[in-house]
Amino acid sequence: MKRVLLLNLHQKYEGFANGNLTRDLLSEAKKFFHTNGYEVKETNIDEGYDVTEELEKFQWADLFFVQSPVYWMGLPWLGKKYIDEIFSAGVNTITYVSDGRSRTDSSKSYGSGGLMNEKRYMLSFTYNCPESEFDNPKGFFDGLSLDEANIALHKTFQFCGALPYPSFSVHDVYKAEFDIESVLKELQEHLKQTLK
Repeated sequence: MKRVLLLNLHQKYEGFANGNLTRDLLSEAKKFFHTNGYEVKETNIDEGYDVTEELEKFQWADLFFVQSPVYWMGLPWLGKKYIDEIFSAGVNTITYVSDGRSRTDSSKSYGSGGLMNEKRYMLSFTYNCPESEFDNPKGFFDGLSLDEANIALHKTFQFCGALPYPSFSVHDVYKAEFDIESVLKELQEHLKQTLK
């Protein structure tokens, strides 16, 4: 049976970012994974976590589904703290052995010392900005794609050997006409097309 770890990297700011959209997206993802024969484990960092237990989840999972809002062009600070603590604590056991380089073998390159080579991940982000800001030379992100704008998180997983699935994103989350039902259908479709 396939195994997925659902990671809720939302950090709550009362009245401004309560986490309802993140919760709904993860609930929809969970439905998809259950329907398609996955065992599911979850972590919600805002509720606290134990590093040892999280490392056990990372070792157990075949797939990491990461759901996060983007605050100030990156992960919430609690999300970054979680990544730093878990990935660092997994050295020599779960996440990586070394940076990959070798004093005796010059063909071994930086970033090739990961231990997650049989694992995959998918990033899913929520943004206030419109989707048109990405892949747009005149846009705020200077022509960067969604994945290029989130390169640090991609490189963290790559450093540990995990391979990406295409990312998902939700935009204009504060618009009055935001349609949650359409967004949830889009996520279902993305998961179906990517993980068939």
